[in-house]
Amino acid sequence: MDLDALGETFVTLAVIMDPIGLAPIFVAMTRGQTSAQRRRAAVKAVLAAGALVIGFALFGGLLLEYLHVSVESLSIAGGLLLLLVALEMLRGEDYPEASEQDVSLVPLATPLVAGPGAIATVIVLSRTYDDAGGRLGVITAIVGALLVVGATLFAAEALSRRLPDSFIDFLTRVLGLLLSAIAVQLVVDGVRGTLAAG
Repeated sequence: MDLDALGETFVTLAVIMDPIGLAPIFVAMTRGQTSAQRRRAAVKAVLAAGALVIGFALFGGLLLEYLHVSVESLSIAGGLLLLLVALEMLRGEDYPEASEQDVSLVPLATPLVAGPGAIATVIVLSRTYDDAGGRLGVITAIVGALLVVGATLFAAEALSRRLPDSFIDFLTRVLGLLLSAIAVQLVVDGVRGTLAAG
């Protein structure tokens, strides 16, 4: 196993996935759920994000080239998707209850955990470390980063049981604003990258 690939991938993904920043968003988005449902949502989000990121690490470059889709376009799409979620939170609507969509998959698994930044990172690093040891190091680091995310979400779920509903209401509005800023930044980065490439 290539330890350089392991270290670089783990640190980069841990920063991009930002488990500490994700924890309060997870609490706000799952506020209408029981503890068991929240734990299931955390596990499902981590597993889905893991499948997505590992899939892109192995085949992402080929897939994007085949579909003629750039990483910048992926960033714009992820930003627009995240913006819809942020608007629901800003309006004070309970996102998981207001929609039949599973919150653990969208937006938690993607684009929050396995977003355009994480996907682009693993594609680049799997091309950089393209031998067997390098690929093993990249995939091991992905699993390690996702375990950190999962542990943080479980800790957030335990903490959320001690928080009053009024505080979670307030947190939902504030995080909706921050999430909308993240969404706009994803779109801006995508547009900027597209213009630079052109």
